[in-house]
Amino acid sequence: MKISETWLREWVNPKMDTDALCSALTMAGFEVEEAAEDSDGLQPDKILEISITPNRGDCLSVRGLAREVGAITNQTVVPVKIIEAVKKCRDVIPVHVADVAACPHYVGRIIHGIKSDAATPVWMQERLRQCGIRSIHPIVDVTNYVMLELGQPMHAFDLHKINEGIEVRLSKKGEKITLLDDTTRELDDNTLVIADHKTPLAMAGVMGGLDSGVTPATRDVFLESAYFAPAVVARQRQFYNLASDSAYRFERGVDTGIQRLAIERATALIMEIAGGDAGPIIEASTHEALPKKREIRVTDDRIQHLLGVSVSSVEVKRILTALGFGCKRESDKWIVLPPSWRFDISLPEDVIEEIARLHGFDKIPMQPMTGLLRMPEKIEEGQSYAHLRQALSAQGFHEIISYSFIDTKMQAMLDPGAPYREILNPITAEMSVMRTNLWGGLINTLIYNKSRQQHRVKLFEIGACFLPQDGGVVQVQKLAALISGSNLPDQWGADDRKVDFFDLKGGLNTLLSGIYPGLTITYQVYHHPALHPGQTAEILLSGQKVGLIGAIHPSIVQKMDLKERAYVYELDLTALPKPAVPAYAEISRFPEIRRDLAILVNETIPAQVIQDTIEMSAGDWLKECFIFDVYQGQGVASGNKSVALALVLQHPSRTLVDEEVVALTDRVVQALKGQLGAELRS
Repeated sequence: MKISETWLREWVNPKMDTDALCSALTMAGFEVEEAAEDSDGLQPDKILEISITPNRGDCLSVRGLAREVGAITNQTVVPVKIIEAVKKCRDVIPVHVADVAACPHYVGRIIHGIKSDAATPVWMQERLRQCGIRSIHPIVDVTNYVMLELGQPMHAFDLHKINEGIEVRLSKKGEKITLLDDTTRELDDNTLVIADHKTPLAMAGVMGGLDSGVTPATRDVFLESAYFAPAVVARQRQFYNLASDSAYRFERGVDTGIQRLAIERATALIMEIAGGDAGPIIEASTHEALPKKREIRVTDDRIQHLLGVSVSSVEVKRILTALGFGCKRESDKWIVLPPSWRFDISLPEDVIEEIARLHGFDKIPMQPMTGLLRMPEKIEEGQSYAHLRQALSAQGFHEIISYSFIDTKMQAMLDPGAPYREILNPITAEMSVMRTNLWGGLINTLIYNKSRQQHRVKLFEIGACFLPQDGGVVQVQKLAALISGSNLPDQWGADDRKVDFFDLKGGLNTLLSGIYPGLTITYQVYHHPALHPGQTAEILLSGQKVGLIGAIHPSIVQKMDLKERAYVYELDLTALPKPAVPAYAEISRFPEIRRDLAILVNETIPAQVIQDTIEMSAGDWLKECFIFDVYQGQGVASGNKSVALALVLQHPSRTLVDEEVVALTDRVVQALKGQLGAELRS
C-alpha cells in the first residue's frame, strides 16, 4: 500500500520526522520502504510503501495506520473533522436488502445538482496519484479518497440510471452485467449484486457497473456505503477473476461502524468540490447479522506464561486503551472487548500478542529453552507412513507435496459425479475445490516435469482427501503413485521400453507384500470414468478393497496433452491394516525343487485365478508359484492361451522325494482341469 507521508503525519503529529514514522510502522509489524517524490510543483513529499499483512485489513487506510502509530508513540490521533451535511432536500429511494447475512448494513444518500464544470482539486489529485490511483471524475475521486482516508470503500451511481429503487440480492443465473473495466460477465445464482427493479447495477464489494456509473453528464448521484461479508466478496472476486481496491479491503474486513461516518465525509467533500443539495441518509441495517463482539478473558498468569516476563497492570491497560480495546479488571484477569475494526482478535493469545508488540519485543529477555527430554516408546504396530515412504523411495519414486485444492475442471475429469466441497476464499481460481483424490497433484507435477525434458517420471504423494458426508467433510488419508515414460534410465545394456500397467502393479505388489507378508493381494476388474476401461482394477487385501489401479483414460491424456500414457494407483490408508510386526522364522536348510507346468486354458481366465487354484491344491509345501510365459498364436487354439508356470516346492524339516513331488504335481493338474478346464500342453 502506498501512502503520502504528509497525509499520515496530519493525523498523528505534523512535526514527526520520517525516521520516527517509519520506525513506528516497523514496530507495528509492517515492512516499510520510503522513496522521494516530486509533487509537480506542490509541496515536496515522500511516499511510504507499506506491506500490510493479510490479517490487518484495518490498516489499509490513513486512519488505521495513524491509530497504530499513535498507539506505539503514545500520541493522540487527531482525526479529520467531519460535519453532518445540511439536508436541503428530502428525496430518498427505496432500499431493500434481501440477503442480510451478506450485507447486514447498507447506507445511501441522494445528492442533487452536481456542477457539470466541477474539477477535482489538485491537492486531491496528487494524494490519489501518490497512492497509485488516477483521477477520473470528481465524484469517483471523492469515493476513492474516502476509501484511502477512512478505509471504507464506496460507490456512486447516476441517480437517473436507477429504476425505482435499490435491492441488494443474489443474482439470477444467466443475468449479465458490464463492469467498469468494460468486460461483460454472465452471473451465476450465487453472486451478491446491487440491483434496481430491472437489472444488476454493480457486483457488491467488487466493482460497479459501467451503465450505472457517473459520467461528465451526471447531475444527480446516489452514494453507497455498506458492509459486505468478507467471505462473500472473496468468493466472487475469485470466481470472476477480478481485482479492485474495494474487494481487497472488503475481503479482509471493513470496520462495521464506519459506514455513516464515511458517507458524511464523502458528502462534505462532494459539496465542497462540486456543490449540490444532500438528502437524508437512507439506512438498512440488521444488527443481528453483523459480526458479533465477543469478550475475551486474559489472565495475568497466561500473559506471563506466554511472554516469559511480567507486564504491569498499568502498562497492560495503557496498551489496550491505546489500541481502542475496551478493557476492565476483574481479580487476576482482564475482560477485553476488541474494537469493531479488529477482525483478527478472537483468542486470548491474540490479545497477548498485542501486549507484547506495544510493550516492546526488545524488553522481553532471551532465555535458553529448557525441557525434559524423553525417548518415546516406539510401537511397531503404530500407524506410521515412514515405512511406505522408504519402500517407495527404494523403488525409485520421488515424493511430492501438493496443495489440497484443485481446479473445478480437473476435479470433474478425475472424479466425475463425486460430490465435492468448494472453497469460499480460494488462493487462486485454479485451487477452488477440495480434492477427493490425489491424482490431480500427481498429473500437474508430471506435466511440469515433462515440459522440462524429464522422460522418466515416478511420483507418489501421501495426503488428505476431503469427502463430503452428512452435511460435513470427512478427511481421509490416501497414498497415490504415478509412473510415465521410460521403464529404465538410458543405458547400453537394455532397450528402451515405455512403462505399462504391469510395471506399476509389480511395484505395488512389492510394496504391499513387504509390509503385509501374510495377507493375500488380489485384483478385480473395475470401472472408473477417469481410468482406461480395459486397464483398471480394484485392489483387494485379503478380500477387502483398499484402492484402485489403472491407466489414465485416453480422453484425459488427450485433453491434458500428456504426450505419453500414465498409470496411477491410489490406496485408502484408513482401510489398510496395521503393518505386521516383524517375526523370526527359521529358514529351511533343505533344498528347493522346481517343477514347470505348461497348460492350455481359456483366455478369459485371469492369471490370478490360476495361481490361486494351484496354491489351494498344492498345500503347505508350495513355497512359490509364478508365471514365466504366456503365449497365444500358432499351435494354440483360438480363444485359448498357453500359460507356463513354475512351482517351487520345499519342506521345512526334510528333503522331498520324487514320489511326493509327482503326487503333488498330479494333484495340481487335476485341480486345474476340474476347476478351470485346463489341459497340459504337450
